Amino acid sequence: MESYKIQQFLEGKTIFITGATGFLAKILVEKILRVQPNVKKLYLLLRASDTKSAKKRFHEEVMQIELFKVLREKIGAKNLNSLVEEKVFPVAGDISYEDFGIENSEIKDEMFKEIDIIINSAATTRFDERYDIAMNINVLGAVNVLMFAKRCEKVKIIVHVSTAYVCGEGEGVIPEKSFILGETLNKNSYLDIDMERKVIEDKLKELEAQNFTSKEVTIAMKDLGIQRATLHGWPNTYSFTKAMGEMLLGHLKENLQLVIIRPTIITSTYKEPFPGWIEGVN
Repeated sequence: MESYKIQQFLEGKTIFITGATGFLAKILVEKILRVQPNVKKLYLLLRASDTKSAKKRFHEEVMQIELFKVLREKIGAKNLNSLVEEKVFPVAGDISYEDFGIENSEIKDEMFKEIDIIINSAATTRFDERYDIAMNINVLGAVNVLMFAKRCEKVKIIVHVSTAYVCGEGEGVIPEKSFILGETLNKNSYLDIDMERKVIEDKLKELEAQNFTSKEVTIAMKDLGIQRATLHGWPNTYSFTKAMGEMLLGHLKENLQLVIIRPTIITSTYKEPFPGWIEGVN
């Protein structure tokens, strides 16, 4: 019944998905095309230099993989190609930038007019990512998605994919409560996200002044992320920056409908489109 309601809701909708070459987004795109091919459009944000490169990347990294074999067998390769050609629109961009760095004003205007649903699954998931990179993607990237949503005339909901590990390493029952801007897990400090950005900026200037090599800068910025996460009670840079992203979304969303989902470790497909599909060495 619930599945049927979701199918109904998706019919005729225009959906915008970030992180489109990620594991979760690929499964989502396949499922939407399989159970509700009557969506109006799927805009997929991919990191690429231009639309042509985005389309090429989408076909090579998404459409050609084994995940789509059930759908291909169900409706035929030719029909699948036609469906994708009609419904799926890869867009070159990066959530680290305002408006995702999309320069084509016609594409942007179309998106602002048409998008009903936004699903943000773009993230860097390395536990020890460079602090500046994790901040740009997991924190400021989430804000960029929200600001883009505020310019969409018809947007009904934003779904933000976070992680269960924003709750830290506590044991027992973990309450599913929203973060308040500035709260920390150790309860002994106040988290000022603007100050965290200043810490990053100052550290990069310091490293540049000392003529560190790019490798040394990377090591130093990874260490900085772990230090700042530990200071505020998080076990690693990933969970720390994802928590900050959640805080800013909750603080800035105003009247927008926001759903934050916190999956635990995602391994392989359980039943659909077939059991056991997994990607990557991990």
